[in-house]
Amino acid sequence: MHVNTIRHTRARRQQGLTLLESLVAIVVLALGVLGMLGVQMRTLAETQTGVRRAQAVRLIEDLSERIKSNPRGLDQLEDYVADWDATVAAATDCTSAACTPAQLAAWDLKAWRDSVAETLPLGQAATFASSDTDEDGARRLLGVMVGWRVNERETDADSTDYTKHFSVGTTTQTCPQGLICHLVYIQP
Repeated sequence: MHVNTIRHTRARRQQGLTLLESLVAIVVLALGVLGMLGVQMRTLAETQTGVRRAQAVRLIEDLSERIKSNPRGLDQLEDYVADWDATVAAATDCTSAACTPAQLAAWDLKAWRDSVAETLPLGQAATFASSDTDEDGARRLLGVMVGWRVNERETDADSTDYTKHFSVGTTTQTCPQGLICHLVYIQP
């Protein structure tokens, strides 16, 4: 009988070890799954940033095409200049009425900025004339900066590359707080 008791006690201990091993395995598995979820969330945030950047590039290309389609657009880049918080008002609807090149520039700029606001989350844009001029004194470049809301996961120090100021020549533009910006210079 004594031998039976020892075997029964060993069997109970073995059952307890199996349960403990199972719990440890479940904890390890849960930590692995949480780690994979963290990597997946970071990848999703980076993908969203890439998509937003591609949308910004397309929007800037749209403005460039609008300027090129304006008969005097390349000669009058100053008509396309607007700061971040500037209210652009187009007095004439150029889709149904004949417009002067200056009116068309105002119409294009308003329509384009509305498109930026609709396409990107908290989308904003600033356009500015660069300090570079050609031999006739005309501006050579139009700077276009498009900004959108920073992803919640991009609040670390790595994301500051796209949220600080940009400088080319003597022209400096600052990205507004809480936005990621993309800057392109349009050359006539």
